[in-house]
Amino acid sequence: MNQSPGSAGVLLIKGGRVFDPSGNVDVPAIADILIIDGEIVEVGAGLDERIRGSALLGNGRKVDEVIDAGDRLVIPGFVNAHYHSHDVLLKGCFESIPLELWLMSALPPNYPKRSTSEIRARTLLGAIECLRSGITTVQDLATLYPFDEEHLDAVLQAYEDVGIRCVFALQIADIPGVKLVPFWNEVVPESERRLLTGATEPLKGLDLPTLMRDVVRSRQGRHRRVTWALGPSSPGSCSEDLLTKLSELSRSDGLPIYTHIYESKAMTLSARHHHATDGGSLVKYLGRLGLLSPRLNLAHSIWMAPAEMEALASEGVNVILNPVSNLKTRGGVAPIPSFIANHINIGLGCDNCSCSDAQNMFQAMKMFASLAGLYDQQPGPPTAADAIRAATIGGARTAGLEGRIGAIRAGMAADLSILDLGDPSFVPLNSAARQLVFSECGRSVETVIVDGRVVVRDRKIMTIDERALREEIAALMKPLRDDLRAVMARNQQLMPYLMDAHHRISSADVGINRYIVG
Repeated sequence: MNQSPGSAGVLLIKGGRVFDPSGNVDVPAIADILIIDGEIVEVGAGLDERIRGSALLGNGRKVDEVIDAGDRLVIPGFVNAHYHSHDVLLKGCFESIPLELWLMSALPPNYPKRSTSEIRARTLLGAIECLRSGITTVQDLATLYPFDEEHLDAVLQAYEDVGIRCVFALQIADIPGVKLVPFWNEVVPESERRLLTGATEPLKGLDLPTLMRDVVRSRQGRHRRVTWALGPSSPGSCSEDLLTKLSELSRSDGLPIYTHIYESKAMTLSARHHHATDGGSLVKYLGRLGLLSPRLNLAHSIWMAPAEMEALASEGVNVILNPVSNLKTRGGVAPIPSFIANHINIGLGCDNCSCSDAQNMFQAMKMFASLAGLYDQQPGPPTAADAIRAATIGGARTAGLEGRIGAIRAGMAADLSILDLGDPSFVPLNSAARQLVFSECGRSVETVIVDGRVVVRDRKIMTIDERALREEIAALMKPLRDDLRAVMARNQQLMPYLMDAHHRISSADVGINRYIVG
């Protein structure tokens, strides 16, 4: 299935408009980019002429490939800072439904154990979709349920084979999902509660802190473009002991932590009930356990209170917004202007394939820049350039990779995309930034380079035989569709109880509101 991805070697990109967030974001300057062994060595005008017949490269090196980027826009590779590979094959399976109902429909604890071939195929497919829309780094918060080391290694090898950069974390929890959603225990008959699952169920019989330490340390550095993080599913689904030990591992090994917080009103109401000693605040709870730091990344954060934002800002905690999936799962709209006003670093994510249905950062950026208007009718941030920053440098910072990825600068990894300025989205070119965010949908992405390797050329993946992958997935879908039908039948049986709980949650007062009503 694998094809040659092209060597790292020496690559020269000449004559493109190179997007620089600190430069002219409307009409970027034309420049050349010299890349040697995966690293950007120099960015500037006239490099092509200077290199010819000169000793600029040194050590007898010569240019292996020249890419003519005339009438092209060269942008930093996007960082998909919140994503899950485990439900890639379920895109398009669900209408817009509340988060808790979607959790019951889409995620691995609801399904029988999958085959290793399915695990690999879905990982490859998700990565290919990311790459073809200009995403060069993905943070995969993956649920492997039940845990299987063969499945883990299949995921990691798939990322290596397809050529994308990945910040990988196993999503774990040690509190059953039925305890996380308000009123489920109250309204669902005891005889039916065995049918309830959550986003991540406890992995039975495993010492999770020890497992995480051993998994990370035994595999760290094994794959060139894979770095590691820790993935407690949410503060509510993890015990104090688990969170404390993960915090210690994060400090000792310098690992980022990614977790879900305030993704829905239900999660917020649960916090008010179960964390009364911390004032009903998950942020205070995390602070008491010593987790608030620049290594902590809080995905969603829709129902974050003003005082909590101040605490995040003071400790340098990152927030990762997922506006497309939040709309589909009816979780509400995050207070984007407030995060910006508090100078909190923001990354953007495309989230699950079955609740956003697209790994497309252009969609996420447009939503990020537009939905802020629901909170403030006055002109102001976020600008289009702010959205691009969140999708690049902001995401890099969440992974501890700022200075390595997220911009096109000397000394940084050569992760970038080349877009066709002849596409109608950019004609006429009035503002590269605004047209990237408000006009483009990913159609113009021609070339994608990761770590100095061309992985997408002329809109085609160079590392994987896509046709063979599609054929393999077609065969894998029959048993998956059978299992999906069983899951949906079970949920239909539970629906009267789940909707009763949902209505009670909707009418509860949690002190803030993230919906437009009336």
